[in-house]
This record gives sequence, structure tokens and C-alpha cells, in this order.
Amino acid sequence: MINTANQTDSAKRRSELVRAPESILFLGDGEPQSPESIVWRLNSMLASGDLRPDTYSLGGSVEAFEHRMADELGKEAAIWMPTGTLANHLALRRHSGTNARVVLQEQSHIYQDEGDALARLSGLNAIPLAKGKPYFTAGELQESLQSSVAGRVLNPVGAVSIESPVRRQAGQVVPWEEMQSITRLCRQAGIPVHLDGARLYMMSASTGIGIKEYSNLFDSVYVSTWKYFGSPFGAILAGTSEFIEGMFHDRRMFGGGLPSGYLATALSMNGMDGFIDRFSESLAKAKELFTNLNKLPGIKIHQFEHGSNVFELRLDDEIDTDQFVESLLDFKIVIPWLKSEWPLPLLHVNSSIQRRSNDEIVEAFTSALPPRS
Repeated sequence: MINTANQTDSAKRRSELVRAPESILFLGDGEPQSPESIVWRLNSMLASGDLRPDTYSLGGSVEAFEHRMADELGKEAAIWMPTGTLANHLALRRHSGTNARVVLQEQSHIYQDEGDALARLSGLNAIPLAKGKPYFTAGELQESLQSSVAGRVLNPVGAVSIESPVRRQAGQVVPWEEMQSITRLCRQAGIPVHLDGARLYMMSASTGIGIKEYSNLFDSVYVSTWKYFGSPFGAILAGTSEFIEGMFHDRRMFGGGLPSGYLATALSMNGMDGFIDRFSESLAKAKELFTNLNKLPGIKIHQFEHGSNVFELRLDDEIDTDQFVESLLDFKIVIPWLKSEWPLPLLHVNSSIQRRSNDEIVEAFTSALPPRS
């Protein structure tokens, strides 16, 4: 493994390469942003009159973005949130009312990465299903719903949440048929169902199922607006007009009624323009690239059965993974370091793959391989 000193040097190189316009970055979901690119885009929008100030996240470019996203998702209304954590929390808080149980995936961001906020801030009890797996089935959900009302004291489920793609599971998605079955069951039981669709646009491009088709299954939908639309922060929460009505009070109560939200929302609207086409082209290019890389000795780029824009890099045992990833930096190709959540390197596809030809990228991977004996 790379020692600490080497990791420090490598981190500095990586930071420099992330900002280099010719680098291929197999990390992140959208167009890589730098301070320079953000400032340049803001100046361009200022000159064109596309920056319209808000009042504590009300009006201006924030309101324009909310209308646009509601239309994109096929919902009646939408509200901008500064973070996805807040969007998910306020959605489940409103859906649940006095029914304190929320069923979700054990591997979901809400359960694993938000500090038990549902319980500590809103008195909601998270019921995790499908331990260590990307998704639970409709059958597993049915068992959980039945057990919630089978005790001496009724504890009915107030909401069900589905994250897809699942970040902790290498961006794997909930299969369409299972998603349909789960949401159908929820409707029959009269239980609201929420989509943590932070990377909904990635999922749609990967499966070929339309964004509105996904959205229509759910009572509410959250989408990240910074992961791939080129803003420094932000999220959108969409649903019926009744559901969204007055939620700006909740947003402000939780400290999310930010001044100058128009800067982030204007950048998001700018980044949305043409994004779907750019990303679809990038994903198609990546799949062709990975087919060619799989012809190299010792390399296998694995596509998950229910994957999105994340692929697994598998190397033969005799190839030192850390050294291989480090060698690719010499060719301005950046692959994320291994994380405890996943045992192998993961390649995230984004538009930076368009910066060089597939032949050039294959040549770089070939050169990074150790000499064969």
C-alpha cells in the first residue's frame, strides 16, 4: 500500500490534475468544476442578465429554478434546498406526520451518513432493510409493514424511502420492476414513498427509463443540483403543490433559508442546459472504451447488472493496484483511492472522458501496466 508520505504527495498531484483542463477524471458525476470555471460562468451570466437575486432563498433565480425542476420532474411544485440531507429529512418529516416509522435501505445515505438525524431532530424511527445490499424487495417491505401493526402498540409506517442509485453500493440502482412493485404496494397501503434520487439523471441515462417515468412512481423526489449541474451546493425537492406548500418555513427553521441562493441556482440552471446529451454521449464513449480496455492483459472493467455510471476496476493479483493508479497520474488520468466502503477501485464516468480519444486513454492504461515477465 502507498505510505502516508506518498499519499500526501499523491494528493497534491491529484488536486492539481483535477483542475487541469486536459485531465481525465474517473471521479464525480458531472463536469468537473474549478474556482476559475465557476467565476467565469458567473461573470457570463451576470453579463447576460441571468443572475436574479433572491430574498433568503425566495424569488429570483431560486424561484425560476424551482419552476424548471418541477417541470423536468413532472411534479406540481418544487423547493430548493441548500443540501440533499435537508431535502431528504424535510420530505420524510412531512410525509410521516405522527406515524414515526420510516422504512429505508440499510445502505442508504439517510441511514448511514446523516447521524440519525431522523430520530434526533424529528422523532422518526428508521427501519433499515436489506443489510449490505442495494435494495429491498416488495416482499421484504410487506413483512415490515405487517410487523409494524402486529404488536400490542401500533407503530404504523409513516413513509418509505428508496435511494437509487445507491452510493454505498457502487452506484447500483433499484431494478425498475422492483421499484414499480414497491411503490405500488405503498400506494395500496396509503403510505407516501420518497425517492432519494440524488443521481437520478445518471440512473435515467444508464437504464434508458425517462426521468419523469421514475418521478411519477413517487410522492416526492430529491435531486442533487451540485453533483452534476455545476453548482457548489444545492438540492431540489419536488412533489404535489400541497406537499411543497409552506415548506420554506421548515427550511428556514432548520437553518436552510440562505441568502444569495440565486448564485447556486443560476449555476445549476446553466449546467443543466445540454447536460443529458453530454452525459449520454460520455457514457456511450466510456462503454466503448471499457470494451477496449478489457482486451488488455490483467485488466477487467466490470459493469454491474444494475449499474449506473460507476464501473469496477479489477486487476490481476500480480498487478499492484496502488502503483497502477499512481502511474496513471503521469498520464493525467485520475482514479479515486480505495475506500473502506468498496474493496476495488471504482471508475465514475463524467464528461471529462471527452477530453481525449479512447485510443489515447487505452495507450495510457497500457503504459501504466507493469512489464510482463
